[in-house]
Amino acid sequence: MTTDNDGPYYEDMEPGMVFPSPPALLVDSGMASTYQTIVGESLPLVLDSKISELVTGSPNRILSPGLLLHLSIGASTVATKKVVANLFYRDVRILRPVSLGETLQTTTEVVAMQDSTPKQNRPHRGKVLLKISTKANDELVLSYYRCPLVKLRGDVLPGHQGDLGQTPDLNLASYEQQSYEKWDLSHLSKKNINNTNGVVKDPLKDVVDQALGLVRLTQNMAAVHRDSTASPYPHRLVYGGHTVALAQASLSRIFPNTATILGWHTCDHTGPVFEGDLLSFEHEIIKEKQYGKGQIRGVRSRVHAHRDNEKPKEVLDWVSISLTG
Repeated sequence: MTTDNDGPYYEDMEPGMVFPSPPALLVDSGMASTYQTIVGESLPLVLDSKISELVTGSPNRILSPGLLLHLSIGASTVATKKVVANLFYRDVRILRPVSLGETLQTTTEVVAMQDSTPKQNRPHRGKVLLKISTKANDELVLSYYRCPLVKLRGDVLPGHQGDLGQTPDLNLASYEQQSYEKWDLSHLSKKNINNTNGVVKDPLKDVVDQALGLVRLTQNMAAVHRDSTASPYPHRLVYGGHTVALAQASLSRIFPNTATILGWHTCDHTGPVFEGDLLSFEHEIIKEKQYGKGQIRGVRSRVHAHRDNEKPKEVLDWVSISLTG
């Protein structure tokens, strides 16, 4: 028996639909500390209020750009409670830094839909391109697209063949925002690894744990991340953003002069991740340009899962846009 809370399924949606926004969320130091215990990133402006003020000129410590994204994604799961997997994120742009003490509100809109190709012995599902917009204190601070694969309620595909779009070429200049122009990045550590040319492997692997903690912290309502019986795999599927969060933590260790993340050019989940997986990380600077007193970098990060008696499997291919000193 279905209830009003059981869904939406794929055929319950249509292009142009705007979902009711979940309750607004105040981001505070307790939330930031909880996120830090799960992820353990090393961004100095997120951890050190003194450095944050010296760089930004504001006495308010900034919120982790990772936590901002995951709170927004969690709010967007009003549309994806019946998700099978999230296929990609695209054109993620953080328009200004968000400080602790601000209140977030997120809106989710269906842009396009596309039926998946039917396969024998597999329930039908469909792809939904969503546009997500998040405001902080009523000012737009974040926008992006994501494409979940969603279950059907019945067994008849509705016939959607919408255009899900293409990833544009990487243009670092398009990520420049006035909010960051006057940051004094000279206060960031100049210490770096010996060689940042080519692929740089993080010597520190990390284990995926507290997956449910991150899901609950970010109000993520996707059943597949909470209920093992809803998973298409023998184990509960870890929220893909958990892998991104650990990749960002790795990036912050490898490039300690990183001030913040300005956006994601692309983010492709290339394989499932499960609780207890051991992950390895590698990063490559693929593009760089001068900006203000620092640089904007496009960094491609790839993550592999290491499991007993198996070859390492790639689970994430992520191109982030960072601001560095």
